[in-house]
Amino acid sequence: MSLRVAEHYGCPIVNCDSRQVYRNIPIGTAAPTAEEQARVKHYFVATRELEEEYNAGQYERDALALLDKLFESNEVVVMTGGSMLYADAVCNGLDDLPNVPADIRQEVQKNYEQNGLTWLQSEVQRLDPDYWNEVDQSNPARLAHCVELCLTTGKPYSSLRTKTNKKRSFRIIKLGLDRPRAELYARINERVNQMVANGLVEEAKAVYSKRKLNSLQTVGYRELFAHFDGEYDLNRAIELIQQNTRHYAKRQLTWFRHDNEIHWLNAKETNEKNIAFIDTLLRADSL
Repeated sequence: MSLRVAEHYGCPIVNCDSRQVYRNIPIGTAAPTAEEQARVKHYFVATRELEEEYNAGQYERDALALLDKLFESNEVVVMTGGSMLYADAVCNGLDDLPNVPADIRQEVQKNYEQNGLTWLQSEVQRLDPDYWNEVDQSNPARLAHCVELCLTTGKPYSSLRTKTNKKRSFRIIKLGLDRPRAELYARINERVNQMVANGLVEEAKAVYSKRKLNSLQTVGYRELFAHFDGEYDLNRAIELIQQNTRHYAKRQLTWFRHDNEIHWLNAKETNEKNIAFIDTLLRADSL
C-alpha cells in the first residue's frame, strides 16, 4: 500500500521502523526488498550498523532534517512503518524528560545483566502498569528507560509523558490499515513461515555472536537465539515468533486506536479506492 501511494504521488518513502534501520537483518525485520526500493526511493533502511545505538530522539532529529529537504521538491512524502514511538516522535515530538543520574542508570543496567529481561519486565509492571500495557515488552532499552525514570522521579514514567504536541512545518494526514483480527493473525503466522523459508534461521545464526546488542533484542531473533542455546527446538521457536508477533500487533492496535487523527482504511479494499480517499483528504486539507 505504501509503495502504491508513493508511486501515485511520485514521492519517496521515509521508513519509520526502529529495526529496519539496521544492516544485515533484512529478513527478520521484513525490510523493503531491493525490488521494492527500486520502485520507490526509501530512506532509513539499512543505514546503521548493528553495533550503533539509535533511538527515537535521534530519529526525530534526523527525520525532520530530511523532511525539510524532501519537501523542497515534493508536495507529499509518505512515512510508513510499525514503530509507534518513532512515528510519534516525528508527528508530535518527544517529551522533555529529566536526566537520569549515572548511579541509577548503572544500577538498572547491573540488575538487567544479572537477572535478565524478566527482571526489567517485572519492574515495569510494578512501577508503571499503564506503560507496560503499551510498550514493546521484549525491548530492554524501552523497559530500562522506563525503570530509570521511575526511580529518578519517584513517579510512573507514563505520568511524565505530557504528550504536548510540537508544531511542525508540514501538514500531517494519518492513515491506518484495518482488517479483521483473525485474518490479521493468520497473515502474521504465514509471514513468519515465509521468513523462515527465506532464510531467517541462517540470518539469525550469522548475527548470533552479537546477540547481546540492543539492535537484536527483538521478536524473531530473540526466540531463535534461545533455540540456538538449546532452550527449545526450532518448531517451538517458530511458534513463539508467531505468538510474540501477534502480541506486538495487538499492542500496536491498542496504541493507534487511541489516536483520533487516524483515518482507518479497509485493507481488503482496492488500492485505487483507498488512494482516491487519500486524494480527497489532501484536497480538503489544502482548502
